[in-house]
This record gives sequence, C-alpha cells and structure tokens, in this order.
Amino acid sequence: MTRKLFGTDGVRGRANTHPMTAEMALRLGAAAGRYFRRDGSPGHRVVIGKDTRLSGYMLENALTAGLTSTGMNVLLLGPVPTPAVGFLTRSMRADLGVMISASHNPSEDNGIKFFGPDGFKLSDEAEIEIEGIVAGDIQLAQASNIGRAKRIEDGRGRYQEFVKTTFPAGLRLDGLKVVIDCANGAAYRAAPEVLWELGATVVPVGVNPNGTNINDRCGSTYTQTAAEAVVAHGADVGICLDGDADRVMILDEKGQVADGDQIMAMLASRWAEDGKLKGGALVATVMSNLGLERHLSARGLRLERTAVGDRYVVEKMRAGGFNLGGEQSGHIVMTDYATTGDGLIAGLQFLAEMARTGKRASELVRQFETVPQMLKNVRFSAGAQPLEKESVKAVIGASEERIKGKGRILIRKSGTEPLIRVMAECEDEGMLRAVVEEIVGAVEAAI
Repeated sequence: MTRKLFGTDGVRGRANTHPMTAEMALRLGAAAGRYFRRDGSPGHRVVIGKDTRLSGYMLENALTAGLTSTGMNVLLLGPVPTPAVGFLTRSMRADLGVMISASHNPSEDNGIKFFGPDGFKLSDEAEIEIEGIVAGDIQLAQASNIGRAKRIEDGRGRYQEFVKTTFPAGLRLDGLKVVIDCANGAAYRAAPEVLWELGATVVPVGVNPNGTNINDRCGSTYTQTAAEAVVAHGADVGICLDGDADRVMILDEKGQVADGDQIMAMLASRWAEDGKLKGGALVATVMSNLGLERHLSARGLRLERTAVGDRYVVEKMRAGGFNLGGEQSGHIVMTDYATTGDGLIAGLQFLAEMARTGKRASELVRQFETVPQMLKNVRFSAGAQPLEKESVKAVIGASEERIKGKGRILIRKSGTEPLIRVMAECEDEGMLRAVVEEIVGAVEAAI
C-alpha cells in the first residue's frame, strides 16, 4: 500500500480543501488515537502544537475531537515551534505528538505532522497504517473512556529553557546585535526571548502574526526583509526562521545569506575538530551542493546522501549512528539535542562559534565555494503527470547525456506542494542554464 494522504512531511494542503478539512482532521485524529491505543488501556496522552495560521484553530479543535473520541487525553500547547512538539512529546511522556503547520508554505495552506513517543516523526510504515485506519471504520471509545483536553500554559517556556541548555556553558552573547526574523510564525515569542536571555541585543522582525501573514515577505524563504534590518541597524548577524521554526538561514553583517549547506559545513568542521562528529560523516539530501561534498572530503569527512525530506535525513542518521545532518533549505538536525530540525538551536550554534572565535559572521558563512546550481519550480494541476510524458522523458534523457561528467540533474515532485522541481549543477554556467530551461520548457508544454 502506498501513501495517499501523507507526503514527505505529514499531511498538507490548502485549508478547507481536501485533505485539510475539519472532517479529515477529525478522522486523522481518531485514526492516530486508535493506532496508539491498540492495547485499549486508559491513560494515553497526546500533545498538540500549532503555528500561527488562522486555520490552526479549526484543525486543532477537529483533531482534539477525533483524538478524545478514541480515548486519548489531549494536551494543547498553543503556538510553539515544530521541534518543541518533538521535545515535549518525549519530555511529557506522551504517546503521540501533533504539529499543525505547513512550515514555509503560504498562510492559506496548513498541515498535520505526527511524532511518536520517542519524539521522532513517524515512519512511512506507521503512516500507511494510519491511512488504512482512516479509510475504514474507526472503533471509538466507550462513553466512560472518552479522553479529556487540557491547555498547557508553560509548554513554550519549557522548550525555551531546554534550548538554552544547548548553548555552551560559559559563553554569552553580550555585545552581539542579532536580527531575528520569526516569519510571523511559531517562534515569534520563543526565539527573541531566548536570544535576549543569553545576552544579545535583539532586533525582532516578523513577530506580529495575525493569522494570515506567516511567511509573507519574511522568514527563511524571503531573507530580504531581515537583510535590510541587519544593514539598517548595524547588526552583527541575522537569523531567519520559517513558519514553524524548523529551518534557518544565517545572514552576515552585510546581509549576505548562508544556506543550510554552509551552516552544516561549519558545524561539521567544528565538531570534527572537537571530536564530536559521530561516524566522521554529515548526512544531507541529494539537493545539497557538490561543493559541500568536496569541502568535507578535503577534511577526511564523508557526505551521506538521502532522498529529499528531513525525515529521511533523520532515519539515516539514526540507522548509521550519525549526529549531524540536514538540508540545503535550512533544516539542521542535531540529534545530540533534538529529534528534528531546529532553526533556533542551529542559530545558537552559529552564534556560539562567533562568540568563541571572535570572528565576524562574514568570516564564518562562506565555508566553501559552491558549484553553480540552478533550481526552477513548475506548478501543475491536480491529476497531471508531466514526468510520465514521453516528450519530457526524452528531453531529460538528452539533457543528462549532455551534462554527463560535468554536473548532475535532479528532477522530482515536491512532497509538500504541487510543484515539479528541476535542479541541476554544472561548472559550465551556460550549459547549466540551457539544460534547466529545456527541461522546464518540456514540463510546461506537457501540463
């Protein structure tokens, strides 16, 4: 059985449109509750967090109804980062964690992500089983066993206190002016407070959520706003989170951006020098730049690649005993600290290196020279299968032959949006542009 509801990061879509309806959220909640209460015993609990989207209220209530109908006791955290849900699921001894968020997507979208009792995202196999329960008749609890719901007022505070413990003892951020862009999302209170408590002078951006402005011209996918603030305020560094704060981009004092690859390169090198990098390797996806692989190789380290999606990075890390991984998009996973990508903890690790070395951000953000890379997205309608068309396959095949030995091509469907992503790398920038444009043109013609 293949997954139909779940993508690479939970269930996601346009709010009030299948599958992001209150009805489906109720069934998903009931199915997840039944999956985690198969022994029928009482006392099971689930924690639910959300970002700042307007539709979060609707989905939170529907999920709560579904979960309590199968006997789960629900603990409502309110707006907290995705990594906080992973942390609190384990900390509060819950059987299940749920995050309501569409991450970096526009405010009109929303999503539902599940975490197991260990704080890690569910496996493909578990999601398939839950889908099977959704499609069938869900067994509800007896009237006397219906679950309760309770709001937890200090969930964000518990997470903030934990985050501060990941910052090296003996270091402070006194004297550093930090722009923190919270994307009007889940970390709009947590991130500025943590930075201030560690001694930084904080310039907050994207901290006025209204339900519809999450990721709107701010955050890790739109760094221009934070870059302008860095320059205008004479800040030492900028930290840009996405809507649920599991991604990060770093800006130097000139407003120049360091993506996930550059941040991972810095962390891998530092951890290797300190003897902290387990397995002598960094885990990243097929999207990470070839320059990162060369950088690691020159230091006697390996790059272990996975399919796109931070969950697959985490699975490989756990299977291989690695403790550092992530994605070019800014998911930085440090399993010594967290069960999923944590933009705030990753940002603190960068700030710790600035404080430890006394170096400017511009001296740390450029760890390696990137191989020219181009990524273009093509949006398609529901039901369209442009990559199955012979005309598209022929153009892709010819392009791969043309670039062979000089670079690589990666074409895939997004797991979170109706997009075909066309990516290529090549030292010859003219050839790079040509092959990407040819493939994009073929895909557009096939839609």
